Amino acid sequence: MFRKTRALTVVVSLILLTALLLTACVPAPAPAAKAPATNKVEMFSWWTAGGEADGLNAMYAIYKQKYPNVEIINATVAGGAGTNAKAVLSTRLTGGDPPDAFQLHAGLEVEKYEPAKYLQPLDSLYTSEGLDKAFPKDLISLLKYDGHFWGVPVNIHRANVLWYNKQVFADNGLKAPTSWDEFFAVGDALKAKGIVPLVIGTKEGWEAGHTFETVLVSVLGADGYNGLWTGKTPWTDPKVTQALETFKKMMAYANSDYAALTWSDAAQYLVDGKGAMHIMGDWTDGWFTSKGYTGYGWEPVPGSQGIFDALSDSFAAAKGAKNQDNLMAWLKVAGSKEGQEAFNPKKGSICARTDCDPKLFNEYLQSAMKDWASNAIVPSVAHGAAAVEKWATVYKDILTTFATKGDVAATQAALQQACVDNGVCK
Repeated sequence: MFRKTRALTVVVSLILLTALLLTACVPAPAPAAKAPATNKVEMFSWWTAGGEADGLNAMYAIYKQKYPNVEIINATVAGGAGTNAKAVLSTRLTGGDPPDAFQLHAGLEVEKYEPAKYLQPLDSLYTSEGLDKAFPKDLISLLKYDGHFWGVPVNIHRANVLWYNKQVFADNGLKAPTSWDEFFAVGDALKAKGIVPLVIGTKEGWEAGHTFETVLVSVLGADGYNGLWTGKTPWTDPKVTQALETFKKMMAYANSDYAALTWSDAAQYLVDGKGAMHIMGDWTDGWFTSKGYTGYGWEPVPGSQGIFDALSDSFAAAKGAKNQDNLMAWLKVAGSKEGQEAFNPKKGSICARTDCDPKLFNEYLQSAMKDWASNAIVPSVAHGAAAVEKWATVYKDILTTFATKGDVAATQAALQQACVDNGVCK
């Protein structure tokens, strides 16, 4: 029995020894290779024209200096206010093919992109880069949604600006209007001389809503206008009626081809001396600058003095971004003093930061800096700040129709219903 057990032990030992020797002959698996660092970053925006593209390229140049081996993929979709870009972006996000960073208006527009599902919160970036201290408190409040930061703002724009051709006004002995009575008196004088008093383009579907927004600000004042988006001011208010009547009268002084023109097509009327006034945001300043045109003046939209109708362009970070490190590097440039000082003078906007050097900016932008610091601030609805995207889209569609049909009662009823449908008005 002892001999059998001993023999069995020897056999088992030989088998184990053989197995160990065979294992030793097999090379250990190589450690998993790290994914190579990407050399690209994709930026998605709708900045394709004039000063917009110039400003973006200036910020790209800074990024390239810091990260020369990274290829910038400039994914742009033409169309003012992101009219076309937003639809393309939504398809890419839901289809699992997000760009790394994309343009986003600060404010309630973020709700459109279901941030918890499609965006990266940027709270840690705000802390590490000191962005929570670099931006003014009003903007910080606008940037937070569900308790998180979802975008890095690169600028502040003003929506309620009336631009005018200084030579046309001088030749006709006119002054820029500061009230609606003055506006219509100027309009009559210009019309009599065969000059288009007000140029507007509504081709992309947001411009009429933009113009009417500034009229609402003028007629209702800051508190009344803000109340439209909180339910405090009903859309049935007589002052809304007054604003609609004012806008309807304005359109009687407008160019007849407005439905075929974009905002920049309309602004060209001023450059060519064929039109006198244009109500549009201050990206127009950047566009004029890119054209080499200096013969323009500006005033707040009549009756809106002391109020700054504001919007801010920002860049969001897509969840599932393919080039995460390069994306974060981009957001750091976008939020930096250096990046914003390069971008904004060309874009026709002022810095989102409070520490930019005013000497780098032209006369108009310096005036905007002063007004931003002292005026009452209201959020733009046409540019994503005042209302969720669904509501803002309906608002813009209603006003595009109104610009042509001029039905005050039907338009006011439709605006009130839109407010009800979005759960703000009763």
